[in-house]
Amino acid sequence: MNVVISRPELVALIGKIQSIVATKPAIPILANILIEATSDQLIVSATDLTVSMRSYVDAKIVQEGSIALPAKRFFQLVRELTSPQIKITSQNGESAEITAGQSVFKINGMHHSEFPKLPDLSGGATFGLSAKTLKELLHRTSFCAAKEDSRYVLNGIYLNIANQNATFIGTDGKRLSKVQEKIDIDPSTQGSYILPLKAVDEMARMLDGTEEQVQISLLPDKASLESPNLILITKLLAGQYPDVERVIPEEPKHTISIHREELTSLLRQIALFTSDNMSSVRFIFENSELVLTACSNDIGEGKVSMPVDYAAEKLEIAFNPFYFIDILRHSKDDTISFSINDAYNPGLITDTSSAEFVIMPMRLNEAEPQNAKENAPEKPALT
Repeated sequence: MNVVISRPELVALIGKIQSIVATKPAIPILANILIEATSDQLIVSATDLTVSMRSYVDAKIVQEGSIALPAKRFFQLVRELTSPQIKITSQNGESAEITAGQSVFKINGMHHSEFPKLPDLSGGATFGLSAKTLKELLHRTSFCAAKEDSRYVLNGIYLNIANQNATFIGTDGKRLSKVQEKIDIDPSTQGSYILPLKAVDEMARMLDGTEEQVQISLLPDKASLESPNLILITKLLAGQYPDVERVIPEEPKHTISIHREELTSLLRQIALFTSDNMSSVRFIFENSELVLTACSNDIGEGKVSMPVDYAAEKLEIAFNPFYFIDILRHSKDDTISFSINDAYNPGLITDTSSAEFVIMPMRLNEAEPQNAKENAPEKPALT
């Protein structure tokens, strides 16, 4: 192998693929990247056996070939080099010589045959979306997904394809986000898939700063996202995703219009009076006003209010303010709609988009909080 490549282009390529490399690989080869020189392109691949990525960059190929090199050491070296061009050569396929100006380095690697083959996605259902649209769909659902939950399927984003619609759902059992997008796909295509959060995060990073159309391919056990010079392939999470539709209020008794930025500001203020073991804020709707209160024995108490279009009987309910702020941050429009039945059932937050956000209430006692145990949250009912 003999290839000459622009250092800035190689650095940019490394930036896209470095997070795929496993920090604690199950087998030694996974700490390596596969470098392939073919035709007029340099191809770099990485995998942790769940998420794989392959990126392409134009380069001057003097001699085709391939080698697996230790990712961390190679990445650090390339970043430290100052020469505008880098030459990578390998004669035996097990070590590479890196030349930058007058500097020469030899890095021991592994034969390319030891690197795992990336999955084949031929025959999968495929549809296209703009990078901006897909990133928004992932952004507005992934924040609700569980980060480390024993219910493995919650550590991912649920994707359902039916009737030429793509529905994305994320939940951790305490809150839920659901967004939909019309897609150009065969009307008979339908299926359900659970994308692991690491793959979702990598997809979002991959979509940064581009307006191009991307292609999503789906098979029963894996999925891919492809742009002109980058492809990400992920295994899907196995298991039955919970039936979350049943917790989305269909005909709520009350729907209240609330100014999003004002409510966000008040929640940030009142959240300062909640403790780590009791993040609960009381929402009181009465006489065209929303009053927010919080109390902690260790910190003190707070009370804020804002006008709202509510004229029904007094209604009190408690929520985790940080979950509510997260939902407001991912909502659109100056004004959101907050729908609710009573103090014991989920609240629904919507805007003018297709998004639906659900938040579970916390235990509401007759008296103000006296201790953390008394006001511990109810067991989530989303799952």
